[in-house]
Parts: sequence; C-alpha cells; structure tokens
Amino acid sequence: MTTPRPTTELSADDARRIALRAQGFLGSPDRRAGVRGVLRHLGAVQLDTISVLARSHELIPYARLGAVGRKTVEDAYWNTAATGEPHAFEYWSHAACILPVEEWPHFAFRRRAYRARPHWNHDLPDGAYDQVIKQLRAEGPLTATELGGAKRTSEWWDWSGAKVAVERALMYGEVVCVQRRGWKRVYDLAERAVPEALLHDELDDAECLRRLVRLAGQSLGVGTRADIADYHRLKGEQVDAVIADSGLVPVTVEGWGKPAWADPEALATPPRGRHRTTLLSPFDSLIWERARTERIFGFTHRLEAYVPKPKRVYGYFAMPVLAGGRLVGRVDPARAGDTLVAKQVTLDGPKAVPAVAQALVEAASWVNCTSVRVERVDAPELREPLTKEVTRALIAAMR
Repeated sequence: MTTPRPTTELSADDARRIALRAQGFLGSPDRRAGVRGVLRHLGAVQLDTISVLARSHELIPYARLGAVGRKTVEDAYWNTAATGEPHAFEYWSHAACILPVEEWPHFAFRRRAYRARPHWNHDLPDGAYDQVIKQLRAEGPLTATELGGAKRTSEWWDWSGAKVAVERALMYGEVVCVQRRGWKRVYDLAERAVPEALLHDELDDAECLRRLVRLAGQSLGVGTRADIADYHRLKGEQVDAVIADSGLVPVTVEGWGKPAWADPEALATPPRGRHRTTLLSPFDSLIWERARTERIFGFTHRLEAYVPKPKRVYGYFAMPVLAGGRLVGRVDPARAGDTLVAKQVTLDGPKAVPAVAQALVEAASWVNCTSVRVERVDAPELREPLTKEVTRALIAAMR
C-alpha cells in the first residue's frame, strides 16, 4: 500500500486532545443523547464478566456522563419498549461488545468468515443447531439454560450441545443476543430482533471494512494502522486494503514514529472544553490498546485480574484515573457495605491527590456508598494527604 504524503502535522498534545474528545472525555457531553449517544459515538462498548463497582459496560457511560442510573444504562442498551425495535446488539468486535444496531450490515464480513470457518473448539452435535432454531422460533427469547443447558459439567469450557449450537448461530448471524439477564445471554432469532431494513448481508467485505475503518478513525480521532485495526479487531492487511477510500486522512504525529490517519472532522475543529475527572474501567476503549496508551499518555496499562495475586503490581481491577486530560494514577477498588474501599492506590505524585480523591468520592456516590476508605498507597507519605482530601470532598458533596 502506498500512503499519500501527510499534509497535516500534529503535536503530541494535539493528538492527545483529539483522542480525548473523540472518546467523549473533552468538552461537554451530549446529555440529550445519553447512553445511546455514547454507544453510537464510541461504536462499541466492551462487555466483561468482572463486576467490582459495576460491570464495565455500565462504567463506560458513567465515565463520560457522570452518575447515570444503572437501570437507565441497561434500558438504553436493550429496552425496545419506546420504539418496538432494538437499539443495540451484542457481537464480536474488539471483544464481545454492545454495538449500535444500525451497524449490523457492516459485520456481514465477519459473519461470512464464521460460516466459512473449518475448525471450531467445540463439536456441534447432530441435530442440535436445528433444534435450537426451532425452539427459539416457537418459544421466543431464551437463555442457553432454557434451551437445554449451558454446560454439561461444572467446568466453564464444557458446553452443552444446545450452548454450542446457539453460540454458533450467534456467530453466523441467525441468532442475536437481545439482552443480558443475570449476565446470561438472552437469544432470539435475528429475523425478529433486527429491523427488517438492516437484516441483510448484502454489503461486500470491502464496503464493510471501509465503514469499520472509518468508524474506528472517528472513535479514535487519530491513530496508527495498528490502533485502527485493533478497534474492531481487523487484520492489518484488511485496513491497508481500504484505508485510502475510508475518508480518513494521513497525518504525522510528533514522537509517534509511525504513519497515522485522522478523522477530518476532528482536524477541522480544535478540541477545547472541560476535561472529565473519573475512574476508568480497565476495558474502556480509551485505553484498549496498550501501545497506544503508552504512546499518548506515557502510561502503562495492564489488567491484572488474571495475574496470580503474588505477581500483581497494581491490583485485581486497577482502574486508571483520568484528570486534566492525563492518566494520573490507579485505584484498585472494592466495596464493604456502604463503604467504597480503595485497596491500593498508585499516584503520579502529590499533584494527583485532589483528582484521585474527587474520582473516588464521585464513584462512591454513584454506587450508593456513603464513605470511602483508603487502605494502601504506593507512596506511603501520600496516604494521609489523600485521606484528608477524600474527607474534604465527602463533606463538600453532602452540602
């Protein structure tokens, strides 16, 4: 691929601010659009089983909008009562993600790839697929348990025939996850769950990829080839094949050392406005790609939930703290009754204390905790100043 010579040069700070605005952390949020607006703005919201303060898909709108109710979040993703049609569907993007329903046609390339896939981790028992489709058609939305059982044994990977079949149907696009119920997927036939105008696989791979590359560029603001590919987990060569026709424009960014592309609308208006101070989910799309996070923020991000406890550095669910457009620390949170517990706090120096205290108190209020307890701080001399600042912030919040 021949990349056109960039005509725009961005400083490292320009790129950082563009990225923050593209992700909804700089400038006033569109509160009228609410959670659905956040989903459409980001293009994908990652799901994960871990729940500490809340599940990650709840933390994403909280980080951008503030104390939005958790029921409001769930209703925004899944509730069809207002229009009779869904606003979102769950599918494989960056990982298992909630996606805007209007993007259903643009994942046709992935559905086709799954249908053509020769090898699977789980064998599909004879007749199981047809039985699942028949049962969903007759009974309406069902969980895997209601379809005949999610697992054959207590082992997480030992799926039942019904679970294998319905997950295969999900990947093929014949079945859709229409909501999560107690964290279980609720499946329905795509012909019922996806609006008729969107229910097709008519777009060829190139058109699908152009759209997803453009969406990734808009959601990132500016990114390298690897950044753009990672957003919806495309292959590098897939990005290469369509980026020239995606509408993104080539730019150079100070210190990046690699070609980059930007959303032309992001370049047209300098990013200004209020910076959000908040705890970030470790699965937030602002920090999905580790190399990008290090390049933009000089911050090494690593989820340690699956790291053996003795080898953890920052904690089980360490949440980066965003303040002033920088990542200024980490908090590993927990709950004890109505107390938010900061089990381990890592600070980027004394100047980070007020921001981390504010983020802790706001998060505590959101999850209905009335107090905050700071246990361990990586710089012990900062524990007392942080505790005092938290107390001051709690008192101010009660006035």
